[in-house]
Amino acid sequence: MSHVFIKIVAACAAFVMAAPTLADEPGPGGSKLAPPKTGEETYRMICQSCHMPDGKGAASASAGYPSLANNPRLAAAPYPIITVLRGKGAMPWFADTLTPAQTADVVGYIRTHFGNSFTAPVTPEMVSALAGKPPTPEH
Repeated sequence: MSHVFIKIVAACAAFVMAAPTLADEPGPGGSKLAPPKTGEETYRMICQSCHMPDGKGAASASAGYPSLANNPRLAAAPYPIITVLRGKGAMPWFADTLTPAQTADVVGYIRTHFGNSFTAPVTPEMVSALAGKPPTPEH
């Protein structure tokens, strides 16, 4: 082998070794976002893309995204818990994505924001009791 080729290979190896690697964990250089810690963070990361920042929902050509603002259906905590866990209509389920604590936090958040004033607490235990098994996709 020529000395030039060896120097090129060595330079490339040194470059690769010095390049930062992406961790599969949150943090500097990570490839994943940090998990949400509050109901508001969960809403912003997961829900607001369809339900909008103001909770008023949106309509598209293929699906309507219902308003959460001033929504009397949120009065009974099991309704939004089950909807988040199992999905409904065009909304996917999140039983396999969110922890019971994250689900409780986001349901508590939507029940106390956007003009809603349903202040009864939502707990991870309530979520776990209603969870059951996640639905399976139809083939």
